[in-house]
Amino acid sequence: MKKLTYKFSTASTSFYFDTAFADLKTIVDKQNAVVITDENVFANHEKKLKGWNVIVLKAGEAYKIQPTVDTVIEQLIAFGADRKTFLVGIGGGVITDITGYVAAIYMRGLRFGFIPTTILAMVDAAIGGKNGIDVGVYKNMVGTIRQPEFLLYDYSLLKSLPESQWINGFAEIIKHACIKDARMFKLLEEKTLANFQKNKTLLSALIQANVKIKAGVVQRDEFEQGERRLLNYGHTLGHAVENMYELGHGEAISIGMTTAAMISKQLLGFKQSEKVIALLSKYGLPTVAEYDKEKAFDILTHDKKKVRNEMNYILLEKIGKGVVKPIPLNELKSLI
Repeated sequence: MKKLTYKFSTASTSFYFDTAFADLKTIVDKQNAVVITDENVFANHEKKLKGWNVIVLKAGEAYKIQPTVDTVIEQLIAFGADRKTFLVGIGGGVITDITGYVAAIYMRGLRFGFIPTTILAMVDAAIGGKNGIDVGVYKNMVGTIRQPEFLLYDYSLLKSLPESQWINGFAEIIKHACIKDARMFKLLEEKTLANFQKNKTLLSALIQANVKIKAGVVQRDEFEQGERRLLNYGHTLGHAVENMYELGHGEAISIGMTTAAMISKQLLGFKQSEKVIALLSKYGLPTVAEYDKEKAFDILTHDKKKVRNEMNYILLEKIGKGVVKPIPLNELKSLI
């Protein structure tokens, strides 16, 4: 087991790599813990969860809403959960978001940690303390920033992951490479998805590199005043189309990254847009889609990155270097 700890403004998060689910009982007291997971994870790993207090939710982004939070709170009350109760979210980004959000508001705050079970959650969604829910088509409109105490990485949990979820997760890995790590971008060009699926050592190194990128950015800018905005590369338009069409998060972000790469070409003279598009395609991600641009732009104008009549859009100066560029909304509309 390898442990990395990052200190944030009000808490520290420990990352346990190359470990196993069984190690959870050495980190938290089983008697005072409640596990929150979804039907898919529970069906695949029911034996592992035997003896734990478990709340099982319906799977999918459609359930990342307030009524789901209400049912979790009702079940916590039924369990007799108090301020000493520790919540453990086991699942993908939807479960980690809901668990962190409930932990922030139940009895004004419980301790919590995560066991991410998808690539997307391992490299992005579970890291950084952003927890929340959707309101209609508006992604993550309600939430908190509060850091988990730990993330436990058990790569065996990925065995039950469908191919589509591997592809989904690699969108965020490509995002990190685009904004922060040209060497990682080159590695992704040299390898294939199958290489990472079959080689646990290669996969572990890639996941750890992504954790270091995201946790490092969050540590330097926890409340998104500057550098953390870079992590939204592809997300402004991506979030708008994701809930419009019930796309996978990675699929939507890929479309957003493609558009952002083309805008980077127009506004910043970015010369590597074709390389970004080729890499997304290589990992099975969509780069072009027909969508209602008027509706997408209307949703986009409610994005949290909007400041008055400008949007803080994330563009690329070169592969490995993202920048925040305020773009007037009327200009952005014509670009999209």
